[in-house]
Amino acid sequence: MSKQAHSLRDEAVIATTAVAEFRAVGFDGAQATVQGQKVVGVAKHDAEIGDAMAVGILGSVTIEAGAVIAVGDGLIIDATGRAIPTAGEITLDAGATAVTSTAANGAIMSGGEMPEYVFADALEAAAAAGDFIEVLLRR
Repeated sequence: MSKQAHSLRDEAVIATTAVAEFRAVGFDGAQATVQGQKVVGVAKHDAEIGDAMAVGILGSVTIEAGAVIAVGDGLIIDATGRAIPTAGEITLDAGATAVTSTAANGAIMSGGEMPEYVFADALEAAAAAGDFIEVLLRR
């Protein structure tokens, strides 16, 4: 397990579900349950419903890996709040905008957020799911 994490800012969040230490926390105070969801940060200790918990939201934090991870991988959250690497490619649904010089006008990708939120970059490798690694949170 990484002992190098340097959280620059922690936020006190009231747990709305049980939250496991080193798992991602959503903006609603619940442990993340949807792969790729946007998260506020990572729980620094276990919490039960109604407990105040410290959540690392800026800097580097320790998180549990949900898969093999290489140093430098962009990371998303799995359905249990653990870190997993991104697929490495972006796919766009066809048919939304005709791609021609007059129809596109540079507005093909404007506004909104990607379907899977990349929340961090791996500072350490994980050999397997269940390893604990240091990650650098993105904001």
